[in-house]
Amino acid sequence: MPLSPEQLAEIDALRATPQPTLRATVPGMEAHLYHARPVLDHGFVRVIDYMGDDSAICQAARVSYGKGTKSVQNDEGLIRYLMRHWHSTPFEMCEIKLHVKLPVFVARQWIRHRTANVNEYSARYSILDREFYIPEPDALNAQSVVNNQGRGDVLEGAEAARVLEILKSDSTRAYDHYQEMISQDDQQGLARELARMNLPANVYTQWYWKVDLHNLFHFLRLRADAHAQYEIRVYADAICEMVKDWVPAAYGAFEDYRLGGATLSATALACIARMLKGEEVTQENSGMSKGEWREFAAVIDASP
Repeated sequence: MPLSPEQLAEIDALRATPQPTLRATVPGMEAHLYHARPVLDHGFVRVIDYMGDDSAICQAARVSYGKGTKSVQNDEGLIRYLMRHWHSTPFEMCEIKLHVKLPVFVARQWIRHRTANVNEYSARYSILDREFYIPEPDALNAQSVVNNQGRGDVLEGAEAARVLEILKSDSTRAYDHYQEMISQDDQQGLARELARMNLPANVYTQWYWKVDLHNLFHFLRLRADAHAQYEIRVYADAICEMVKDWVPAAYGAFEDYRLGGATLSATALACIARMLKGEEVTQENSGMSKGEWREFAAVIDASP
């Protein structure tokens, strides 16, 4: 179950007693509040709270820049200017707090983004649920032969069945032993903080994660990318849908300049200039390594 009965009861109680406020609210985000969006097999993302909106970004920018910004035609134009020129501080005026349930190995990737406030479910104090991430068959891939940290072709047939059986049986056995070690059935039992070391990395944990919009965009730029690991990318995709309803102008600029854009080196720009003049440019005469050339070719050959 994505949410426990206690969590569902808490959500129902909170939604049944809305409070008046003078702060900025966003109808699209209000609709997301406390609604859990399912992710993977047992995970979810839900919005606990948020602060600010598109106008808060503009308000902060105009305080910072003074009357000079009055020539900007509208808020959306100003936001696009800020995004285009990497003016990050105004985006930090907006914040969001999320409740996330995710596998431990995904959490270890996620926590590398150190620009947020995090409070995680304590396995020293509480007992973790018997819930593990088991991939769907179409998410079982072999190791990539090109990228050392990526995936290759999907496993099929007997090989896929063999791997799934190992994942399921190992997870179940590890949790059984976890329960046995902390058993209170006429035994002293092992401390929870020690017993948890036996749990696999695909067991689910939960945390509250609070971050400002600038650092959230940095997270999404990396984790909503097609090259990100699938298991964290689906969380990023879910958050993108929420952010789109929260700050539509800012998200539109982010989608255009960051998610859909590309950063080119001075060498790459020089190659494009040569190409526009009709010169034949190859990897050998480009001044780029094979890896750089491959990435450059992927950008200039990308479909709109």
